[in-house]
Amino acid sequence: MDNEREDSLGGSTKEVPAIPGWEIPGPAVVVGPSDAWGTSEPGPAATGVAPPATDRPVVTGPRRGGWFLVAAVAAGIGAVVGAGTALAFDGRDTTTTTVREVAPGPALGGGVAIPAIVEKVTPSVVSIEATGSSTAGSSFADQGSGMIADSEGEVLTNDHVVAGADSVTVTLYGKTTALAATVEGTDPVQDLALVKIDAPPPGLQPVTFGDSTQLQVGDAVIALGNALGLSAGTPTVTSGIVSALGRTVEASDVGAGALENLTDMIQTDAAINSGNSGGALVDSTGDVVGMNTAVASSGGDNAPAQNIGFAIPSSTIEGLLPTLRSGGSRLTERTYLGVEVEDETQQLQQAYAFVPSAGAVVVRVLEASPADTAGVEEGDVIVSLGGHVVGSATNLTTAVQDFKPGDQVEIVLWRGRQRLIVTAPLGSMPLG
Repeated sequence: MDNEREDSLGGSTKEVPAIPGWEIPGPAVVVGPSDAWGTSEPGPAATGVAPPATDRPVVTGPRRGGWFLVAAVAAGIGAVVGAGTALAFDGRDTTTTTVREVAPGPALGGGVAIPAIVEKVTPSVVSIEATGSSTAGSSFADQGSGMIADSEGEVLTNDHVVAGADSVTVTLYGKTTALAATVEGTDPVQDLALVKIDAPPPGLQPVTFGDSTQLQVGDAVIALGNALGLSAGTPTVTSGIVSALGRTVEASDVGAGALENLTDMIQTDAAINSGNSGGALVDSTGDVVGMNTAVASSGGDNAPAQNIGFAIPSSTIEGLLPTLRSGGSRLTERTYLGVEVEDETQQLQQAYAFVPSAGAVVVRVLEASPADTAGVEEGDVIVSLGGHVVGSATNLTTAVQDFKPGDQVEIVLWRGRQRLIVTAPLGSMPLG
């Protein structure tokens, strides 16, 4: 099914090839199209910047046994779960252990208990079912999640949850009757969609958005959604922390060869499963800071991926909501530079003797990209683009999007102890 994605259960076809490159700790952001269109090997490090020898979990396609995969997690769960979920036991005798009951304590910052947050948020989280026909002529029925955006029946979800669907229904929290809905707008580049309940009931409770730009690694978060399609109307709740910020996820459709590049993603260890896509990732106040979208899995002989999921930041969602309400666009043109970068940290500065104290460290340059044409190299530290100060990987991504494809921009960078200014002709991101 073309709109399905491979998940850790192996039930769909969207998988995420990796971005090979030299090891730098910290979040990676790809400034441009799917930076590793899946084939390049890691190039040599720039002069004076030797790649560390430590292993890096990579995200790639299945060509090499054991490499990691990252997959969007909305679809294909009907065949996996069916009418229920079977739990396997090993058949051995078991004994009952009495556990002393204790009063539930606060689980998150500020003394807030998880049940209080769940009570606040669950009425705003819905289950979504999308049905249609694939390009191969077969039919599909996929399940995902969504968040109520307003009291008039608008629901936010991932584009891949509803892509190609002929029919979409929404099941509200605590209900068993599915309500017909219509897709209002989509943005496949950012994997976002907005659907509208055709006949919304009164009393819908919209989510409250938090400020994802204020998140820090280690912040407590809770994920809610229609995990495994266990029971529409009763979301599954998992909890964890923010594991990293500014991650890049590249998803590809194995059957069609289409690529989807998602940048500036929140990484979390809160369990995310098939069917969670489009659901809420909330902070300790119950505000939505992200949309659950993808999860890591592995294949071959490599160690299985554990507790690595990804969410679209709320800042991205809120910024695109007006566009989605106006219909969105499947032909959105995005500017790209063609580098993979990481935040410069104090540890990196000390380890590699970088001159600037902040910037975007280039760990990979896409062949024949604007950055490649301009002479940007691995190991460079970009500190300015087109007059915009670049103090992090995310700063660079934002700066690039302030320009149009074809614009010539000056890039200020440091290569070792040498300050350079190069000019790059920005390109247009190819769409999958």
